[in-house]
Amino acid sequence: MTQFEGERQIEVLLVEDDPGDVMMTREAFQDYKLHNELHVVSDGSEAMAFLRQEGEYAGRPRPDLVLLDLNLPRMDGRQVLEAIKSDPELASIPVVVLTTSENEDDVLRSYSLHANAYVTKPVDFQRFIEVVRQIDDFFVTVVRLPRR
Repeated sequence: MTQFEGERQIEVLLVEDDPGDVMMTREAFQDYKLHNELHVVSDGSEAMAFLRQEGEYAGRPRPDLVLLDLNLPRMDGRQVLEAIKSDPELASIPVVVLTTSENEDDVLRSYSLHANAYVTKPVDFQRFIEVVRQIDDFFVTVVRLPRR
């Protein structure tokens, strides 16, 4: 799959502390020739600094989409989601919770905190790559994202 004519590249922030999941996500972007820019941070505090363009992240582009794991060091994904959706500058950024948790309480809490989608990570490598590709495809070709 390649970017369609007239589609703009989107900036994707992956908030993930598992190096294997980061590698698989990067591979999904490369294998499917997704031309969107993938930025990666490994904990919730870094995610907020990136989103607010603070410190080492000053001058970085504001993401158009956040892929957020729930189980993160320092500041967990639930806290990150709450911070994003309660900040008027960040609230319009779509957040897809991408996690191993199948816990119904996590699903309910994520949606109550205004997650745009909740996706349980498949354990199968090929299926994981397909899920990431589908998320990207949906937010690039189907959904209209706000221009920054």
